[in-house]
Order: sequence, then structure tokens, then C-alpha cells
Amino acid sequence: MKKYLFTAIALVMSLFITSCSDDDAYVLNNISVSSSYVAIPLEGGSKDITVKASGDWTIVADEAATAWLNISTLKGAAGETKVTFQADKADDGRNTEIKLICGGETQFINVMQGVKGITSATCAEVIAGADKKTYQVKGVCTAIANTTYGNWYLNDGTGEVYIYGTLDKAGAEKNFLSLGIEVGDEVIVQGPKTTYGTTVELVNVTVVKINKSLIKVDSVYNEVLPIEGGEFEAYLITKGQGISVDIPEDAKSWLSISSVTQKGNEACVKFKATPNEGGDRETTIVFNTTDGQKTYSAQTTLSQKGAIVPVSVGEFIGKPVDNSVFRLTGLVTKVDDAAAGKYYISDYSGKLYIYKAAGEVKLNDVVTLTGKRGEYKGTPQVVGGALETIEASAEPISLADFLAAPDDNNKKYVISGKIVEIANAKYGNVYIEDEAGNKVYLYGVYGDWTGTNKQNFLGNNNIVVGDKITVVTIKTSYNGTLQGKNAVCFGVEKAQ
Repeated sequence: MKKYLFTAIALVMSLFITSCSDDDAYVLNNISVSSSYVAIPLEGGSKDITVKASGDWTIVADEAATAWLNISTLKGAAGETKVTFQADKADDGRNTEIKLICGGETQFINVMQGVKGITSATCAEVIAGADKKTYQVKGVCTAIANTTYGNWYLNDGTGEVYIYGTLDKAGAEKNFLSLGIEVGDEVIVQGPKTTYGTTVELVNVTVVKINKSLIKVDSVYNEVLPIEGGEFEAYLITKGQGISVDIPEDAKSWLSISSVTQKGNEACVKFKATPNEGGDRETTIVFNTTDGQKTYSAQTTLSQKGAIVPVSVGEFIGKPVDNSVFRLTGLVTKVDDAAAGKYYISDYSGKLYIYKAAGEVKLNDVVTLTGKRGEYKGTPQVVGGALETIEASAEPISLADFLAAPDDNNKKYVISGKIVEIANAKYGNVYIEDEAGNKVYLYGVYGDWTGTNKQNFLGNNNIVVGDKITVVTIKTSYNGTLQGKNAVCFGVEKAQ
């Protein structure tokens, strides 16, 4: 009995080993392959297999696979056919499964290039690296944007990466708080890289390890300071040895430490800010402690209100992206979404996109608004804006219709024409003409409604005969001469 049992087990083991051999691929009735596994080096290359079929056959591969895998032929006839799989060099391992179909039977072929692994990297290396590649990064949590999905910022000193989605210990989404990650904690994460606009992200990361910080900001007082300046207080809880404070270089001119007190594990750091004569400003203060071997840090943000700076569109475009707040006046030349505050304005110096400004406008309104300088894919735009006033609602009209319109000091029109004569450069008295030969005299062309950009406006902005201008003006008459009076320029097309 024991002898027969041993023989049976040996036979089963022999069959199992034979069926797992790569050289003896699984054989179907209508089709077989010399190998059901294809391995291509990470540096690129090709691999051949032989297909034996009893009739016509086809290969089916998904779109994601064909983006990197070249297959010499996707169909064939009865008999033997050589099929070549080729791939270029890859930054990371990748694999796919394709289907070989013949006579109602399907043979699966696994294709792998390199070994899909996880690359340990700095934030700077992630930023410079390839999308879709999986990285493992260690850094400090500097800010948390969303506590449901786990969207936060990780910084390791070489750069900062946005974490877009964090999986919990079971690999589930929308459970970020269960991990207990706080600002200041050192965290090791791994996940695939993607780039959204100009933001580098690691998506749906897995948390490998969390090293809790020995210092954290418990609360703050007066974190938004007035224009006049004042005192800001940060209350800390620390388990380390001592406290040091880092104020960014660009904030040292207006922010200083006035006192540091510590009792046990609790500390208070007080700061003093000077009056702010510019736009809104903001800085991030870092607090450090040590356990004798390693430095731990926490941070908080302090902002100070500033003066609102009046600028033209052209001046705004030339400003840096920061927290300064500006005031602009312009003619609404295009509306993308009035309810959402998305539209374009123009003045004599340029055209600008307004992104989500509070307050609804319509086409040909002359508006004054405030906002910060932002940009999207390198294009300047107003962000965080708010509509202050609608100076006028103007009616676009041809020069011929403008000449025929009744005099009305309360009715504003939008008219355009080429400057054919400058009668008075100082006050901007000009004649404009359209393609039909209709000519309108403008008694005063200015840069804004206030009168501060009034005398010598044309010369100061290099507006000359031959340029086409768009103005908002009223229709009047003087000694029988029809004219537009006190015209404000909201667009200039330079002569070719």
C-alpha cells in the first residue's frame, strides 16, 4: 500500500512540474505558443514567440498596452507564425496581459518589461521624474488641505510635493483622519506621480511610516495682523530639547521675535510686525526642537493686511505672483461665466482674465475690482477678486450711429476708430475714423475715470496717429460740432 501511494504522489509531482515549465506552454486544441511569458529588458528590446494555429487567429491588447508595446502582427492564419514583441526604454517596470484568440479559444500571454518597483527619491527627484512612475519619499507634512481624502503637502528640504489622496491602513480611501497625521510629522509615503497643470502630485499614496513630531503648534493669537502691525503669538507643545525659530529672509524686514517663554512642555513665542505700506503679505514661521540626534519641526502661517495698490492692466501683468492686492478698472470685453465671475477686462495697457471674482457683470460694463496676481499655465489672471463698483454700462455703437445719436450726458457708448489727427496732445483731443470714412471728434482722451491719468495721456503711452483706440464716452455737441467728451481709453491696437 505504501509503495503504490508513493508512486501516485511522484506521478502527480511530475505532471505539476511539467505543466509549470515555460518551455512547454499550455496547449489548447486550436492554438499553442512557444511561450506564454514574454520578458523585455528595462533598457528596451524585443522578444519572439512562435504561434501554432489550426486556423485564423487574432491578438487583442488594450489601448494602454499598445501605447508602449509594439506587436509585429495582430493576426495570422493556420500554421506557424513568428510574433515579435518590442518596447523602448522605460523609466519603470510595466506589464500587460494580451489575448490570442483562435477557433473560440483564448490563449493568454503575459508581457513584462523590467520589474515594476518603487524608487526611493527626494521631492526634487520626484518633481524632475517621469509621470506614472511610483516613488517612495520621506518628508515633513507642512500643511493639510483636505482631511477626508487626505490631500496634503510633503516637504523634505529639496522641494515640496502635493499628496492627492491618502489610503488608510486597509488600503481604503476617505479615511485620512484614522492615520493621525499632523502638520510637523515626518512621513514616508509611496505612490505614482502625476502632474496636474504645474502641480506635481503623488496620488492615492500608501503610508509606510509616521514619525510623530516632538513639537507642534497648539494655538495662535492674532494670526491676521492689521495694516498698522502689532503682535502675533504662537503657543507650542514640545517634548524636545529647547526651541529655535526660523523666520524666512523675505519677512525679516518686517517681522521680529519679541520674546520666548517656556515652562515644562509648553512654550510661547511672541512676534512683532511693523506697519504695512504695501499689499497683503504672508509668511510661514518654522519652530524646531531636537532629541539630541534628530531635528523636529512645526510651522504656522502669519498674514498681514496691506494697502490696495491701484494699477493698470499692464502694470498688473508685470507684478509677481504674491499676496499683494490690487485695484483695477476695465471694460468687460468677454464673459465666460457671469455667475461664476469669469470674464475678461481691458484698458489702454492690455487685456486680462478675471477668475472667479465675487460680483456679477455683463458685457460692456466698466468695472472696478480688487484681487491678487495669479496665473494659469503662465498666463496672468486676477484671483481672489471682488467687484467693487460698476462705473458704467456702455452701449457699443458704430461711429455713424454715434453721430446720429442725441446728446445725452448720462448715456455712455463704446466706440472704436483709427486716430487720423491729434488736435491737442496734452489734453488728448483727437479725431478717429472708421473704415467707412465716418469721423468723430473726441474732446479729451484719458486713461481712467479719476482724472489722475489725464494730461499727456497719449504721449505717456505712445499712442499716435494710425493707432486704433476703443473708448467709452458720452455724445455732446459744441458750437454745432458733434463730439465725444471725456473719453476713457479701454483698448489700443498699434498701427502696423
